[in-house]
Parts: sequence; structure tokens; C-alpha cells
Amino acid sequence: MIDNAHPLAYEDIKAAGDRITGHVRPVTLAPMERDVWLALEFLQHTGSFKARGALNFIQAHLDAGTLPDAGVTIASGGNAGLACAWAARRHGVRATVFLPATAPAVKVARLRGYGADVRLVGDEYAEAAAACEEFATVTGALASHAYDDPLITAGAGTLLEEIHRQIPDLDTVVVAVGGGGLFAGVATAARRHGIRTVAVEPEHSRAFNAALTAGHPVDVPVDSIAADALGARRATMLALHAARQGDVHSTLVPDTEIIRAWRKLWDDHRLAVEHAGATALAALLAGKADSAAYGYRPGEGEKVCVVLCGANTDPATLGASAN
Repeated sequence: MIDNAHPLAYEDIKAAGDRITGHVRPVTLAPMERDVWLALEFLQHTGSFKARGALNFIQAHLDAGTLPDAGVTIASGGNAGLACAWAARRHGVRATVFLPATAPAVKVARLRGYGADVRLVGDEYAEAAAACEEFATVTGALASHAYDDPLITAGAGTLLEEIHRQIPDLDTVVVAVGGGGLFAGVATAARRHGIRTVAVEPEHSRAFNAALTAGHPVDVPVDSIAADALGARRATMLALHAARQGDVHSTLVPDTEIIRAWRKLWDDHRLAVEHAGATALAALLAGKADSAAYGYRPGEGEKVCVVLCGANTDPATLGASAN
């Protein structure tokens, strides 16, 4: 087993690939414009990249004989809980998922559909996490984490491996960041292949950017339309380790740009993603402005892949994009 005290290694991602290949959906890449591709990872099982890490986590513990009879438990804003419940059901393992009471109803309903025992606690992730920790202590259930676990992160890194196989001369991958699980895995694999990683966060939900500035993880306020998935108050050391080792660019985008990207994906491409899933694309749209204060502007001929990481949104809201 790997642990949080050490930087994630490329070998951890290769091991994760060996465990989950054939059990997750290979990512589909779609050209958006010249030298820009969209990675449609929202088509993954459970509607987000989280399925990769959850499956790697449970399979690794099964292989090691460290999965208790009480099953697994996790606190999640939604997507990680969905992935944990899905992976647990595939292996006949019990799953108890803690969410804030503010979690979208569509995610709660899907969790229950996967057979999870759903517990709604508090209004923020921190409150759900505290309840989950107490539950694990009392019952002996194996505590997973939405993003701060090396097995979860290594599973997420398999996404970049699949992207690189399809675009071997890729220059840059653009990913949205909440707590940093997807970023750490992708950046670790990207470094191996000489690929830059652009980490994109909402302007007012910037745990990773704040950690880079401070030199260590710090708590930040959370206020964004994408906060249900990108609402971590603190980034992980795994993410900070990955940022220090690779070619990484951190950028912020305002909610207005996230909404614009979300609408563009639906109106122009009929791609239905959640706001967090559109956040990475928002960086490219914002970066096109002549006086851009936000986002990322690729250089001439720079080959870029933008990860659309999740699609657990309420379909009823999509009609608003046409108004």
C-alpha cells in the first residue's frame, strides 16, 4: 500500500491501471477546435472520473485482505460517494455514504439506487466528514476519502495514461481542482510524459491555489456555483507534492465564466455536464480575452486536452441555457 506521507509515484498509477483496466470505460476524446480536444470523462461509470479511484481503492484493499466486514464509508459532496457506492456494489461490499444536506437531490437519489446507506449531515462537507469519521471509529468500517487518499489519486491518474495513448504528442492537459485528487493523479502521470498540467479552480473556491501561495495546505472559504463538487476547504499534500514535481500552472476563473462554459457545452455541443465539469473549459474561454485576467491561453500550435470530469447535474436546469 502507498501512503499520504510520500509523493505519488508513476508506478502507483501503473498499478492502478492494472487493477481497473477492463472495468472502467476508456475515455473518449472529441476534437473541439484546432489543437484542442475534450476528454469526455463524464461518460465514465457513475458520471465522473471518481469511478477510477474508487474501484482502485476497493480492489487494492480486497487484494491486501484489509477490507472489513463493516464495508466502506465515505463523506462526499456527491460524485465520490456515487463512485464508492458503485465500486462497492460491484464487489458485494457494504457502503455507507455521508453527504451535506445541501447535496443535489439527483446525486442522493442515484446513491440510493446503488444500494448505499445514505446519511445527510450538516450543510458543509466538513460536517459530513466528521460524522463519517465517527461512524468508521464505532463500526470498524474502512474509511475512504473523496480525494485525499493515494489509491484514489492513483486511480484518477489512469485517465491521463489513456489520454496520452490517444494523443502521444499532447502538450497540456487542463483539469478542474477541488481538493486535488484528480489533479495529483493527472499531474503525476503527465510529468512522466513531459505534459504540462493546468489546474483550474473557481475564483472563490481556491484551496489548491492558496496552498501553492502559502507553501502548505490552508483552509479557504468556499463560495461557487461549482462548490458541490469543487468545494474542498483544504487541498491535499498529495496535490502539493505533485505541483512541486511537475510543470504545473494554477489559474482561477469566476463563476460567470464557468456558467458560460457550461452553457456553451450544451448549446454548441449538446454535452450535459455539471458546473464543475465545465470549469476546466472555462479557463480556455476566459484566456481568449485580449486583456484576460483569468484562465489559460495556449501558445501557437500547443496541443491541449480539456477534461470534462463530471455530469451529475439536474437535466431540468439545462433548458435555462437557451434563455
